[in-house]
Amino acid sequence: MDRMLFVAMSGAKETMKAQAINTNNLANASTTGFRADFQSSLSQPVYGPGQASRVYATTSAEGVDFSPGSIISTGRDLDVAVNGKGWFAVQAADGSEAYTRAGDLRIDSAGRVTNGAGFAVLGNGGPISIPAHSKLQIGGDGTISIQPLGQSASTLAIIDRIKLVNPDNDQIEKGTDGLMHMRNGKAAQEDGSVGVVSASLESSNVNTIGAMVRMIELSRQYETQIKIMSTAENVDQASATIMKMS
Repeated sequence: MDRMLFVAMSGAKETMKAQAINTNNLANASTTGFRADFQSSLSQPVYGPGQASRVYATTSAEGVDFSPGSIISTGRDLDVAVNGKGWFAVQAADGSEAYTRAGDLRIDSAGRVTNGAGFAVLGNGGPISIPAHSKLQIGGDGTISIQPLGQSASTLAIIDRIKLVNPDNDQIEKGTDGLMHMRNGKAAQEDGSVGVVSASLESSNVNTIGAMVRMIELSRQYETQIKIMSTAENVDQASATIMKMS
């Protein structure tokens, strides 16, 4: 019965992990620029002395769904969405360069440009800072221009250009901070072909209905694994009773 119990136990553990990932996706269904996570698992024999008669479930892959979300017009000057493939470069909490699709930009009290999560947006020379202004606009290439205070509407000063990159999907991975990082630890090269859509935001790419259906499936799968473990215990107890009688 230990083989039956071992398989059910490892299966239940992987199901709980998959449920946690799916729940996180569902919780971020309305998060700007969020990319859904996914996980797959497979069965592996347990090798050791004797025959490989035990099997356990293990995670075979954890990755990110890179499919794009919908671009929604907001009319807000500081909102910007990547048009097609590409990423905004931001400064992670540890000071390293990271990447995101969240373009819900803000200007803090120090004039620094951040996104909604509080990460500083990077430009040509590092974090972007905006001086006092009466109007701001972001061009299709990520160039940030302002109308300085006291100047006419025809006077626009270019402040900086948002760093836009487009590394291959297999070169980046999602960190625990929710940002994408280069696997080699280096900074990605700026890509001039990446464009943006001003006054717009990209929605999460999570399929809410699909995630809810997946949640139900995983719950039933977990219940099945628990029932198998309970059955293994009952069979073991019955076998012990028979042995005592004999």
